[in-house]
Amino acid sequence: MPRLPSSVYNPLSLVGAGIALVSFGTVLVFFAMDMLGYTDSPYLGIFTYMIIPAVLILGLLLIPVGMYWERRRIKKNKGEKRRFMVLDLNDPRNRMAVMVFTVGTMLLIVVSAAGTYQAYNYSESVEFCGEVCHEVMYPEYMAYQHSPHARVPCAECHIGEGADWFVKAKISGAYQVYSVVFNKYHKPIKTPIANLRPARETCEECHWPSKFSSDKKLEKVYFPLDTADAQPWKIVMDVKIGGGQSELGPTEGIHWHMNTANDVRYVATDDRRLDIPYIESTGLDGKTKIFRARDIAFSDEEIAAFEMRKMDCIDCHNRPSHIYYPPFRTVNDAMAVGRIAPDLPNIRAIASHALTREYDSQRQALRTIPDLVRNNYRTHAPELLETRRTAIDSSIVEIQRIYERNFFPSMLVTWKEYPNNIGHMYDEGCFRCHDGQHVTDDGEVLSNDCNICHTIIVQGPQGETVSSLDGMPFRHPADIDEVWREVPCSDCHLGE
Repeated sequence: MPRLPSSVYNPLSLVGAGIALVSFGTVLVFFAMDMLGYTDSPYLGIFTYMIIPAVLILGLLLIPVGMYWERRRIKKNKGEKRRFMVLDLNDPRNRMAVMVFTVGTMLLIVVSAAGTYQAYNYSESVEFCGEVCHEVMYPEYMAYQHSPHARVPCAECHIGEGADWFVKAKISGAYQVYSVVFNKYHKPIKTPIANLRPARETCEECHWPSKFSSDKKLEKVYFPLDTADAQPWKIVMDVKIGGGQSELGPTEGIHWHMNTANDVRYVATDDRRLDIPYIESTGLDGKTKIFRARDIAFSDEEIAAFEMRKMDCIDCHNRPSHIYYPPFRTVNDAMAVGRIAPDLPNIRAIASHALTREYDSQRQALRTIPDLVRNNYRTHAPELLETRRTAIDSSIVEIQRIYERNFFPSMLVTWKEYPNNIGHMYDEGCFRCHDGQHVTDDGEVLSNDCNICHTIIVQGPQGETVSSLDGMPFRHPADIDEVWREVPCSDCHLGE
């Protein structure tokens, strides 16, 4: 005698039961693999907590659907009137059905609760964000892993706390999945991210804007492109971080912009917020100054058509976690610490050339870079291939590492696509506003004086530097006369 109602024994319900049982067993196996660390594949979590549980639920739903259609078929064939099911616990079959349904439902609720929790955690994980959509997010993931925020989960900044932003993030994520599946995403990914949560609700969970920050010593050694013409140039600066509240210390310095008592607003006419023709600044006295760019003429009506943005942390720290460094900086820094041999003739120029060439893929670049470096020395200094083989080989490895972290041809990603607004050497950065070209109606100029943000206390050829704790005027390492005063640094250094 069947242990379950006869309506259960139909093809659709049996198929649903089979799918549910196989899915449940698969979830258990994959869950054990995940807990035991059997594999590091990011797709294991997708299948364990999202795809297979969805298949399991589908299988379970097929069981009552099949029973419903089976009862309709039986009634239609016998011409019976519709009758509601009578639950008689004295009937062994009904008792078995109730027991199976009750135990199965309780088990499903427990498993679903655990699975839902794991699915939530997994969807918030760095692994999910960075590795599942491998090609699309690989550049961002690689940059993130080598950033100052490499230990901060993606969701902490991109979502933050609160149900409203969680829902917004999941809706946005659904569209992103659609974009990946149907190849609708941009190459490279556009920034800044539209509708990004204000920094005061994310960054300021850890970084307290009212806290005073003391000055920071910044020491750099710059190597010339042609080592035969000049010595490395050393510069040490006192960077005036400042900010904070007056009770805790001076409120001037770079972080003056973020002082809670000051209010800075601006209008940008481009998507990347690089062209800023209009700035409003309200200080402690409550007075508002309006600065307009001399070379960009907009009427008040035209300015009103753009978004007026209140300045926050992300306007300067726009690449806090996904930083793509220019080759000038990465090669120079690698030479400063000896990962690229600084005494190899013209190695900075050779490395920069190898990095900035166009390649079809990372794989092609990593195969080509060694040949480019060795062929250069083979042409100009063949004896070094024997006498400095170790130095050349280790330098090549470092150049490849730099390329692997900063260049992604499949997504058209280089440092040029993502300007970094901290500083002004490789991108416009501070000079978007502090260019000496923004003035008020009464003639006050938004200054580009170097000493506003930093004071040079040491500079000169390495071993022949001059120093002064009182500060000194900037000297350009190369003999370009006074051109550096008129031309933004990035106009020259961006091309390196």
